Amino acid sequence: MKKLFTVDDLMIAGIAALGYGLGYGVPKLLGWPDWQCIVICFVAGNVLQLLGDTVIFSRAIQKKPAYRYLAFAVLICIVLAAQYAAMSWLGLSMLEALLEQYAYVIVAPILGFAFTMIVRWRRIRKVRRAYGDGSRGFVFDEALKNADLDEVNRQNRPILGAYDTDCAVKTKTGIYVGVKEKNVIYFSGIPYAKPPVGERRWKAPEPLPESEAVFEANYLGASAIQVEHEGSILKHHRQSEDCLTLNICTGSNKTKRKKPVIVLFHHGDFTYGGSADPLMYGTGFIRTYPDVVGVSFNYRLGIFGFIDFSDIPGGEAYPDALNLGLLDQIAALKWIRENIAAFGGDPDQITVMGFESGAVSISLLAACEQAKGLFRKAFVFFGSPKAAYETADTSRFLAKRLLQETSATNMEELRQLSTEQLKEASQKLWKEMSAPTCDGTLIPADVFAAFQKGAASGIEFIIGIPSNETQVFKSFVGDKKFGEALKDYWDIMSQKITGLLHDFDASYVPDAKTLTAYIKEQAATRPELEVKSQLYEIGYALSMFLCGKRLAEGGNTVYLLYWDEKPLIENLGSGTVDVAVAFLGNSEGAQMYGNVLNSDISELLKRFLFKFLTGDAMRFYNNEIKGVGAFDWKAFPQALVVSDDKIRCGRVEEQMTEAERLLRFIGKN
Repeated sequence: MKKLFTVDDLMIAGIAALGYGLGYGVPKLLGWPDWQCIVICFVAGNVLQLLGDTVIFSRAIQKKPAYRYLAFAVLICIVLAAQYAAMSWLGLSMLEALLEQYAYVIVAPILGFAFTMIVRWRRIRKVRRAYGDGSRGFVFDEALKNADLDEVNRQNRPILGAYDTDCAVKTKTGIYVGVKEKNVIYFSGIPYAKPPVGERRWKAPEPLPESEAVFEANYLGASAIQVEHEGSILKHHRQSEDCLTLNICTGSNKTKRKKPVIVLFHHGDFTYGGSADPLMYGTGFIRTYPDVVGVSFNYRLGIFGFIDFSDIPGGEAYPDALNLGLLDQIAALKWIRENIAAFGGDPDQITVMGFESGAVSISLLAACEQAKGLFRKAFVFFGSPKAAYETADTSRFLAKRLLQETSATNMEELRQLSTEQLKEASQKLWKEMSAPTCDGTLIPADVFAAFQKGAASGIEFIIGIPSNETQVFKSFVGDKKFGEALKDYWDIMSQKITGLLHDFDASYVPDAKTLTAYIKEQAATRPELEVKSQLYEIGYALSMFLCGKRLAEGGNTVYLLYWDEKPLIENLGSGTVDVAVAFLGNSEGAQMYGNVLNSDISELLKRFLFKFLTGDAMRFYNNEIKGVGAFDWKAFPQALVVSDDKIRCGRVEEQMTEAERLLRFIGKN
């Protein structure tokens, strides 16, 4: 990681010292007023520091150590010659002048570093005060204490009069007027499909008609109707079936060159979440890299987005209900591809980035024929196609349970129910687990096999594997719900885990009895729920690794990421939250979710993400980021391992020690 000082930094400090010293000393000797001497001192020092930065940290100089040493030697000679000439002319001691000048230049960064550490300590203290030991999971009482929720929940309106043309963008479906803040412009709550309400409830999304009407784009659209878990922040945000909207953030600078686009798919287990979640704010990334266009969006969730009515009277009229959420995502990507150029984005350079259910969605869309060509790159963290249902049985059962819960007997009666009635039912049916289905029509029946055959050809991937995501999931839904879900669905989970173990190590013959024996042995020293939770973690890690492997076998370029950072608060875990805020530079989101952003790690990961978006090589030359040596993120089977403030390359198999321990146990039995 970054060091406080490097040889390069000291060289730049010497150049700056010369500028500061001569910039002040010469005017002072000539009798100029102090304020003029200080101004010239500041200007001269900064100009020479910029010059030194440009030379020393240039790609050409940093490419080889020999070039750096030669540049150092040349600059040292120039510095010493200039210093000697100036000091001789002024009649001063060169040694005393150098010591004084270096003291100012070196002490200042040390004081700055100390100040940064104090600020970080205060932030950590604030987070710990709000969260305690984290046993309550994610809570937002402190974060929302001073929030104006009425302002947050305002809705965009049509504009009939004059508007700010500098913040207006004309799309095929209307003219939208955003809000400019500093160096970025936000466009919020833009509809990408007709509202799926009334006759369109449980129907595939319909495209909007072309329009030249003018609308505000100041406020986020409503979140999808969803289950309100203990750790979900969006229970404070307005919800509606009319939720198919997206948000766009772009640098205010005008360029002729089209900008790469990053589209964020939110997390939430397909039952909760949305683009209004502060965790999904990519403003920090766009401020750092204003030549990128950021997009986030909502899609239908739970019983509104993933349910099969084929066994319900009248259900034949709703053939798409099984995977409506995925169809919404495809509709959003199509709108983005058709309109993003108006916002300065490049429709041929779209990257999708998802977490948890958002990552599952992306992995499914990568094999979906209807989504072909809608994105070129994909960042998938903790989301494998194995999380989708293999058959529609579970979704059909969910539909029957919905009828029982609402006392409806057919589709017409279901359609007549109010949004509030359906939301209340969905809250009670959470454990029925809404999720996409590999139906063999929209999504291949076996996505891994499709990947091996090249179904995702032309897409470059980052596949992210966490080491402690179950704690994060528990922090969202609460310990009670997590325990109930693990208990009720353990048989299904254990079958998937044994199958994944076989795929990981072909010598293992799937057998649920050996898994049961392992649980019994481990439960002698710790709670059974904890053992099953860890096995769930192992299964998901194996699934993500195998996803990357199958893609690589199909010819895709795959970069693995293994996230093993220790959480600031143990009970909150470290995974989706930490990765999202680190790659997006989202310090506000980090604090709301019980963490404090590590700016060094974030700077490095943001740069990697930018390289991924732009198609640059996934490597750093020496001091490309000051204080960081040359670094190469190699493709599969190597992985970027982030752990305990260290970043290195290694093999993922070396990290999955618990999976190896399980396999050894199975081998002995």
